[in-house]
Amino acid sequence: MFLFQLNNHLKKVHFQTVSGDEIFFNEHGEVQGNLEVENCISYPNETTAIRKVGTFNSSAPPGEQLLINKPDIIWGTPLNDIPQSVCIGTCQPGYRKAGIKGRPACCYECVQCSDGEIANVSDMENCIRCQEDEWSNEKKNKCIKKTIDFLSYAEPLGLSLAILAILLSITASLVLGIFIKNRHSQIVKANNRELSYTLLLTLILSFLCTLLFIGQPMKVTCMFRQVTFAVIFTTSISSVLGKTVTVLIAFHAITPGSMLKIWVGNRVPRCLVLLLSLGEVIICIMWFLHCPPFPDYDTRSQPSVMTLQCNEGSAVAFYIAVGYIGMLASVSFITAYLARRLPDIFNEASHITFSMLVFCCVWIAFIPTYLSSKGKYMVAVEIFAILSSSSGLLGCIFIPKCYIILLKPKKSVMEKATSKKK
Repeated sequence: MFLFQLNNHLKKVHFQTVSGDEIFFNEHGEVQGNLEVENCISYPNETTAIRKVGTFNSSAPPGEQLLINKPDIIWGTPLNDIPQSVCIGTCQPGYRKAGIKGRPACCYECVQCSDGEIANVSDMENCIRCQEDEWSNEKKNKCIKKTIDFLSYAEPLGLSLAILAILLSITASLVLGIFIKNRHSQIVKANNRELSYTLLLTLILSFLCTLLFIGQPMKVTCMFRQVTFAVIFTTSISSVLGKTVTVLIAFHAITPGSMLKIWVGNRVPRCLVLLLSLGEVIICIMWFLHCPPFPDYDTRSQPSVMTLQCNEGSAVAFYIAVGYIGMLASVSFITAYLARRLPDIFNEASHITFSMLVFCCVWIAFIPTYLSSKGKYMVAVEIFAILSSSSGLLGCIFIPKCYIILLKPKKSVMEKATSKKK
C-alpha cells in the first residue's frame, strides 16, 4: 500500500472512544473531539510505560487547543535533553542548507554562499543574489555597494600617462618652435611648410586630448573625448597625406609638358586636408545626433568593482569614425610607399612611409589588446595607443629634420645648392 492510498483510508476514519468521544476528520483534514497526548517510555529492562503529558481539545479557543506539560515528558536521552531531529545544527547567516545525497531530508550540510550572494537569516534554503551595483561582504550575510573605479590622476598609472602626454606635447611644441624659427630654411620649405605647421599643431593637440580620458568620466568629457580624438587624428593623417601628395605633384610637375604644374603650391593639399577632415566632422555630428556618448557603470567585467566609464552610445558610429581614420592611414601609407624612391630632395616620402608603418602597427596591436582588457585598463590602452602612434609621426617625420637643422645646418645649405643646380 502506498502513502496516498493510506491517506484516503484515514480520511474515512470515524470511531467512538471509551469515554464516548467521536473521532473523525472533517473536510479540512482536522481532527474533531478531545484527545490525550501520551509519552511512551522505554526502560533499560525492556519494559515500557505510558504517561499522559497533555491534551488536545478541538472545541477550545485558538491557542488553547493543545496543552503540553513539558516537565512530564521523558525524552530518553542521557540528560533528558530534547533530541535534535536533524543531523546538524542551525546554519548561520552567510550559509545555506544543502542536502546530502543518500541521507534523509533532515540531514544537510551548511554551505557558504557564493560571491555576490548572501543569506541574511539562519537556515536559509537558498542564497539571495545581490543587485548589479552591490556585492556580498566577507561573511556573505549582507550586500554592500561595489567600489567605484576609474582611471584617475591620483593613481600611478593615470599620473604616469598624464605626465607622458604633457612631456610629448612640450616636445612637439619645441619642434614647432624650431620649424617656425627656421621657416626660411630649405629643409622646412621642402615639403609644404604650412602642412608641417598643421601637422605639428594637431600632434600637440592629440597628446593633450588624452587628458580627457583620465579622471572621473562626466557627460561633457564623455561627449567630446572620442570626437576630439577622431577629428584631430583625421586632420593629422590628412596632413600627412597632403605632404605626400605635395611630393608627388612637385616631382611630376618638372616633367616637360606636365599638366600638374598648375597644381603646384598650397592650394591642393590645403583643400585635401579640409575635405578629409570635414568627412570626419560629419560622421561625428551624425554620431551626436543619433546616440551621443554618456557616463555609464560597468558592473559585469569585475565582480567586486563597478567601473565608471564612458559608454560610446553607438558602437557602429564609433567604429565608423575609427575606420575612417584607418582608411586614411592606409591610403597615406600606400601613397608614401609609392613615392619613397623619388630623388633625395624629396626624401620626406621615406620618412612618411616609416611613420605610417609605425602608426598602422600600433593600431593593429591595439585592437586585440583593447578587447582583452577590462575596466580602467581599456582606457589606459587607448591612451597609450594615441601617444604611441602620435609619437611615431613626430619622431619619424620631424626629429630627423630637427637633427639636421640644429646639428648639421650645412647639410641643409648643400641641399639647397644642389636643388638650384638641378
